[in-house]
Amino acid sequence: MVKDPVCGMGLMEEKAPFKYEYKGQFYYFCGKGCKERFERDPEKYLSGRPVDWIADEEQ
Repeated sequence: MVKDPVCGMGLMEEKAPFKYEYKGQFYYFCGKGCKERFERDPEKYLSGRPVDWIADEEQ
């Protein structure tokens, strides 16, 4: 089981609808929106700081 780095949803790797490779590691996403947010600023979601990903979409 893996965790979507944007929204935190738990996913099974083999069933995750979207994945993206960044710095040699694969990340898995529940949907297109989460993947696109991650692609725009991966370090923001990997920093370990809480991110209000819903507010990001409203900007």
